[in-house]
Amino acid sequence: MKLIFTQGPSLNTRIVFAVVISLALMVVDHRQNHLEGIRSILAVALSPLNVIINLPRSTGEWISETFATRSMLQQQNQALKKENLLLQVRQQKLDSLRSENMRLRNLLDSAVKIKDRVLIAEVIAVDLDPYRHQVLINKGSSSGIFIGQPALDASAVMGQVTHVNPFSSTVLLITDASHGLPVQVNRNGVRTVALGTGQIDRLELPHLPNNADIEVGDLLVTSGLGGRFPPGYPVAEVTSVTRNPGQPFASILAQPKAKLDQARETLLVWTLDSIQGYEPPDDATKAPENNAEEPQP
Repeated sequence: MKLIFTQGPSLNTRIVFAVVISLALMVVDHRQNHLEGIRSILAVALSPLNVIINLPRSTGEWISETFATRSMLQQQNQALKKENLLLQVRQQKLDSLRSENMRLRNLLDSAVKIKDRVLIAEVIAVDLDPYRHQVLINKGSSSGIFIGQPALDASAVMGQVTHVNPFSSTVLLITDASHGLPVQVNRNGVRTVALGTGQIDRLELPHLPNNADIEVGDLLVTSGLGGRFPPGYPVAEVTSVTRNPGQPFASILAQPKAKLDQARETLLVWTLDSIQGYEPPDDATKAPENNAEEPQP
């Protein structure tokens, strides 16, 4: 009987033959490099297949990197926001310290110009009653503060001490409606009294006749009368002079030179001439004689 299918070489024979052919090709290619062109053609032909095979892995890596980058950017953004907020707070504190340093420098400059002994106190509270102009300071009888003691800022007279506790005191401002301060025109010595009006930026000068030599822009200084305030300290500047022929006195207003609504510190003054036998506390200072300026008469 004749077989329909002829039987070829066995599987082992085929494997051995393929191995021999492969080894021969490898040896020939290694020595003479005949298969380089074929390899290049196969590499180009199979490159799309490599891309398709690697697509899931590369896509997964891209997605992972994208989410990781997004998360990292969000974390960096939050960290930068916190750092920016912290820097803003520090900047505000630095601005506050710079302003405080400037105020203290101005107070110390004022202290150098004053021959009397002085002490710097901090304003710790302000009376919220709009009809009472007074502040609370952090120095009291333990620091030698006394009732009637003058209080100044870097520019002019603020007021006087009206109540003293061991560690705090109340200062009545010159604009309080109950306060009156003997003053004189620095230009010519015309004397009057500066009365508080209850308005933080206004003083009234009553009982000056229409022919009084006083003009807008005149500087008012303490006259020294009454024994509370030493003479020559700036108080206010005349802002309005109204002379009505039908009235016996002129209507005169002045604006305080001191920054009463902005003061954070005040300068307390000891007038040794008016306090006989009193020794100021150790933390009070006295300006050197050679740097001091004589108060204006």
